[in-house]
Amino acid sequence: MPNPDGVQIGDRVLILSPGYIAGEFGVVCGRESRSDGQPSKRWLIKIDSEKDNIVVSLLSGEFQIISSELE
Repeated sequence: MPNPDGVQIGDRVLILSPGYIAGEFGVVCGRESRSDGQPSKRWLIKIDSEKDNIVVSLLSGEFQIISSELE
């Protein structure tokens, strides 16, 4: 399915909000699915961390792509 946000699995991102995680870097893991199986507008982002394994669910406006998986 085409993605109007331009976000792709594997893209490296800078998180802009929410404030408690802003400034962190991460990698797009996939699109969140709704309970009816349809894709939502939210993306699952794995935060880069040596000590923690954190995944957050963000809207495309809450992060910025810094490098594409295709680059």
